[in-house]
Amino acid sequence: EIPVSSTEDNFLNLESTSAILIEQFSGNVLFEKNSHEQLRPASVTKIMSVLLVMEALDRNEITLDTPIPCSEHARSMGGSQIWLDTTETLSVNDMLKAVLVVSANDCIVALGEYLSGSESAFVQKMNERAKELGMNDTNFMNCHGIDEDGHVTSSYDIAIMSRELLLNHPSVINYTTIYMDSLRDGKSQLINTNKLVRTYNGCTGLKTGSTSLALYNLSASATRDDMSLIAVIMHSPSSVIRFNEAKTLLDYGFSNYSAISLGKTNEVVSTIKVSKGTFDNLNCVFNSSSTIVIKKGLENSIVQNISIPDVVEAPIEKGEKIGKASYLINDNVIAEIDIVAENSINKSNLFNINNELCKKWFNLIR
Repeated sequence: EIPVSSTEDNFLNLESTSAILIEQFSGNVLFEKNSHEQLRPASVTKIMSVLLVMEALDRNEITLDTPIPCSEHARSMGGSQIWLDTTETLSVNDMLKAVLVVSANDCIVALGEYLSGSESAFVQKMNERAKELGMNDTNFMNCHGIDEDGHVTSSYDIAIMSRELLLNHPSVINYTTIYMDSLRDGKSQLINTNKLVRTYNGCTGLKTGSTSLALYNLSASATRDDMSLIAVIMHSPSSVIRFNEAKTLLDYGFSNYSAISLGKTNEVVSTIKVSKGTFDNLNCVFNSSSTIVIKKGLENSIVQNISIPDVVEAPIEKGEKIGKASYLINDNVIAEIDIVAENSINKSNLFNINNELCKKWFNLIR
């Protein structure tokens, strides 16, 4: 779940009904407006559909070269499509390109059917995954986003699934940053529905959506100066306003905040002494990575306090908590990271001691 650290006063004067801006790595919310209002997502739905496809790739259930057939149901979708035919197959790679560049409904249904046997079974998995991610404002009725009663989500939930996709499947930007391409040996031309890919510095994606009822939606992602932001716009009055307000959110984030990496998982913090152990020293490492978002200008105000003992007594288990690192600004704690043992160390016993003495004696006479 994304930790909320913002206000609801719409100080950016957005016209869109709902919006949110988060920093990708920490998940911190930098701005929100009606972020939990349930609205129709249109084709932004496909972020969850693509997330399931990418997870299937990770599990080796499919590869990018797997040929995907087209059923009559997939062919009949309508809306945004590349006019698949039931006699042809396209690779997962080409299907993903069509879905993420031109929002092809026929391709995402074909992928869902291939993975789960039917679109309805695939949609059930989408809803299960949404619940796992804490997307409590969401109910999917289909995998493409064409208007259907009860098919709703929120800008907050879209931010959650966008973050999950970008953090754990960064190769998706190989598709979402394409501006123009083609399929079928050049016969099918693709132009990205997300105009920010061409016009916004650092844009990495992600997905547009619009219908007559949903109006204009967008999940826009961008990276600059080691900070990655996700801006979600829902129920915008026009396509132009959708893109302009996404840019307003991203500009606000990049102008006012910095993302600071405090530590990385398994990074060695210190080496301490071990008593009564089979080894004399222990590396202490960060248990997790941590990134914080702070107002620009405060970067040099961060103070790190490391709290670990000088000596620990064996036995020690790998991953056992040894201490913690605290980070403060003006004496206020802004983050903490547990410090743990890099390796297990057994307690010395008579056999261990004799064994070590024998080794040392052997080395001396060798």
